Amino acid sequence: MGMDEKIFERIEKKYLLDSEQYRQILKTLKEYMEKDDYYKSEVMNIYFDTKNYDLIIKSIENPDFKEKLRARSYGGYDKVFLEIKTKMLEGSTRVGHKRRALVTRQEYADFTTGQRKLAGLVTPRPHDIQIAREVDYMVKHFKLEPKVLVYYNRESYMGDNKLRVTFDTDLRFREEDLRFEPKNTDKRCLRGKRDIIMEIKTHGAMPLWLVHTLSTARAFPERFSKIGKAYEIIKKGEHNV
Repeated sequence: MGMDEKIFERIEKKYLLDSEQYRQILKTLKEYMEKDDYYKSEVMNIYFDTKNYDLIIKSIENPDFKEKLRARSYGGYDKVFLEIKTKMLEGSTRVGHKRRALVTRQEYADFTTGQRKLAGLVTPRPHDIQIAREVDYMVKHFKLEPKVLVYYNRESYMGDNKLRVTFDTDLRFREEDLRFEPKNTDKRCLRGKRDIIMEIKTHGAMPLWLVHTLSTARAFPERFSKIGKAYEIIKKGEHNV
């Protein structure tokens, strides 16, 4: 999936892996999948929320419908995606929807400092403007502001039928000075052996080879949220004050 795609829908499953599971899965994965166009990247996300983290708290409660707003940029890339991510229960499956508008980092700064609305910054294509208006509405309606930077190193692969598998490592975050760049004082989110986050994104059923590979590696899907994990650490810190 290219960086310029603006609207898409998919089923996502997350796994926490140790280094041996990672090596085992990757060995088979390379026989069926190719490195994608952005095979290795540093992914940086700034999550928007209320003063009291209402959106994150609601998401952690795992309701049938949840949504969040984040800004995503990549190391060495001058553009920022403003993304509305929703997940909803459709039957017995949670389906993710993502809509995003693209701006420069300077335009993002103008938007977050309140100088301009996002709808006035995006390129004049109808779906961009509609998404930007939704972002503007969310910010105003929920009184959202940039709250937490979460970032990680990503390795990604593409397969048939839009199958995508990513491995995220070195997950870190901070709550202040929310620029798209790392700092030495940023906090690490995962400290145990299972510190590799694998995400499998599909538009249908997983291929059998992948199902067998996961079973052999004893890798099982579980609920995991990067921003949820960061918030958990933030709350623990508040309680220790």
